Amino acid sequence: MQVLPTTDFLQNADWTFPVPIAYGPGRFDELPEHCQRLNLKNPLIVTDRGTVSLTFVSGATDLLAQAGIASTIFHNISQNPTESDVRNALFAFRSGSHDGVIAIGGGSGMDAGKATALLAGSRHELWAHDFEKVPPKLDTSDKFPPLICIPTTSGTGAETESTAMITHLDRGMKLCVWHPLLKPQLAILDPKLTLGLPADLTAWTGVDALVHALEAYCVPGLDPMCDGIALKALTLIARWLPDAVLESQNLNARGAMQIASCMAGVAFLKGLGLVHSISHAIGAEYNTHHGLTNAITLPAVMRFNAASIRDKCPEISQALNLEGRDFDAIHHWICQLLDQLEIPRSLADIGVDTNKVSSLAKRAFSDSATATNPRKPDLEALEIVILEAITQGR
Repeated sequence: MQVLPTTDFLQNADWTFPVPIAYGPGRFDELPEHCQRLNLKNPLIVTDRGTVSLTFVSGATDLLAQAGIASTIFHNISQNPTESDVRNALFAFRSGSHDGVIAIGGGSGMDAGKATALLAGSRHELWAHDFEKVPPKLDTSDKFPPLICIPTTSGTGAETESTAMITHLDRGMKLCVWHPLLKPQLAILDPKLTLGLPADLTAWTGVDALVHALEAYCVPGLDPMCDGIALKALTLIARWLPDAVLESQNLNARGAMQIASCMAGVAFLKGLGLVHSISHAIGAEYNTHHGLTNAITLPAVMRFNAASIRDKCPEISQALNLEGRDFDAIHHWICQLLDQLEIPRSLADIGVDTNKVSSLAKRAFSDSATATNPRKPDLEALEIVILEAITQGR
């Protein structure tokens, strides 16, 4: 049997870990076959306002119709999905007598789709499924509908788990909702779907994947499986992200980044850190792009964490193929990458104001990602990190 090199990402592959994954260029066209296998006759396609205009999304209903499968697209989802968005999607699911959910998009489309499936199969209200709470017990009549996740960016890594980030309007915070019994029946990774992604969104989502892998690897505790996956994701991102940004039609680079994003998403089952807790607070307040906010926040958080992650630096450096093996080499490489990708230098550049530091710090302090950061901050330290990210950046 011929063994293909790991630099070839144009081949198709099927994986079973951590959920069934169909990878390869053109695999989106197999969607009707997978719906038939799952006995779906009328799925609800959930996506966001920005993604619905893409040809393959609007054409998904035609693709399914050719196989005799009815479907409807619900796209009234904001960049940072709110509880109202999810409840509206749930109403569409129930009023349309749908029997499954196909979540298509970046983080917003997939998060909203997963939250819709969550509520469609549970008698409990949305915030009863808060990740920080004990998962609610399901009634015997509760049954989660089949869920298919299809990412259209290479960053969120949201396609293999039921967790969804949803904005709680009264609290002004993004909270994670989930249930351990809800799992995607399939994730379709088709790099062709990312070919039309503009350079800036390719960069923002790509750095989002980088942050996922880096923060996951730096979370304290023994989890060699997640650590190994995170390091491999870092290797792929370091090698292929610049190519994906600079060569928009480079399908091999797009494929490598889709795989890296998915791996980084699996790795952060171990946990995340302050980059995400700060980004969640800013996203809820300013409705900024999550990947871009992560990218800008990363250097300041790295400097805060430096003393607590020095023992991790040799393996991170090796994964990034750096000559230096210390923190300074990693920090320098990241800042150079952000410059190359034309990421704004500070949070002030995307409209974050210093008069919000205190309120942002309070929200970030309560975020679940703060609990797994390698260095535990108090509220004052968190304010300093946020202020530094606003005024200095990298």
